[in-house]
Amino acid sequence: MPAAQTKDDLLAVSAKEFAKLQSLMVTVPSDVATQSIEENWSIRDVLVHRAHWIDLFLGWYADGQAGKKVAFPAPGYKWNQLAAYNETVLAQHADVSWEDAQVRFLAAHDRWIKLVSGLTQEALYGAPMTGGNNNWTCGRWAEAAGPSHYRSAAKFIRTCLKQASVGR
Repeated sequence: MPAAQTKDDLLAVSAKEFAKLQSLMVTVPSDVATQSIEENWSIRDVLVHRAHWIDLFLGWYADGQAGKKVAFPAPGYKWNQLAAYNETVLAQHADVSWEDAQVRFLAAHDRWIKLVSGLTQEALYGAPMTGGNNNWTCGRWAEAAGPSHYRSAAKFIRTCLKQASVGR
């Protein structure tokens, strides 16, 4: 799927992918949500991860706007260390319940919507994101943190639900 090129398209794809994900989330039984199913990840883990990455993006944007050094992807980590970083994130949030994971994710999505809705077309797509150290625009980073992650989370949940139904 091609990346959005306009604010309206970004908000539309976000609404579409968020609705798909949310409709799946409400079907997930609590016991299934916390089962490690694929590569030791659970549905709960995926939502915690997605909420965390939305907040990373929001932090990158805020730091860039403030003229601070942007830590991509996170302080002390390089892009080739994502697997180790993600494991750290999951370990730090291991005690989060399924219900709290959903609340955190929904709150992160709301923060994402608030930022993107408040930015102009120019701020989203006019130039590379300040502090981004590459050519991606703020809109492209926003899409990676939001709708692209929603799409992959929905795919993961569908896979997990299929596996869980076979085991029941």
